[in-house]
Amino acid sequence: MLPVRSHCVPVILITASRTKNHDTIQPRQVKLNHLPMTEFAILTNRKRALIALAHSVVFLGVAFHGFISPRSALVLHAPGTVSGMILVGIYLIVASILAWLSAISRCAPERLYFVLCTSSATFGLLRTIFGDSTLPPAQYLRVLMLSSAVVVGAWIFRSFSRPVPEEVLPE
Repeated sequence: MLPVRSHCVPVILITASRTKNHDTIQPRQVKLNHLPMTEFAILTNRKRALIALAHSVVFLGVAFHGFISPRSALVLHAPGTVSGMILVGIYLIVASILAWLSAISRCAPERLYFVLCTSSATFGLLRTIFGDSTLPPAQYLRVLMLSSAVVVGAWIFRSFSRPVPEEVLPE
């Protein structure tokens, strides 16, 4: 007879109630060794995490540059309107793509990373449209969101860099 361990979870608690077919996996079932909150959908390996982290660091530098050059509101009948409209279009595209990536991301750290990047791009868009005089906290919030994204991105990158225990390595 096998000894009963007190730390084991009974099968009844992890499968759906009144399950007749245990061969098919139902969406509400959970594997004991592979919880869904640890799966990455986009940043699936070390290389992708490094590329995302590099982008965050570069755009953090661009956001810091925004402190040096104050932004005026976008005026449709003034010099620089075309470049301002191009910048608004770029921010709209980037913010939309980042919002989509945050929607399809699976785990909490990945979603947090993309939400921080999306909010930073949105603050950049608002700053471009309304200017610094109308929306003064936008440049500070943009830098804060990107700094937080760099911290979360470094955390995600480090999660792929953890050493594997020797007993797990193949011989």
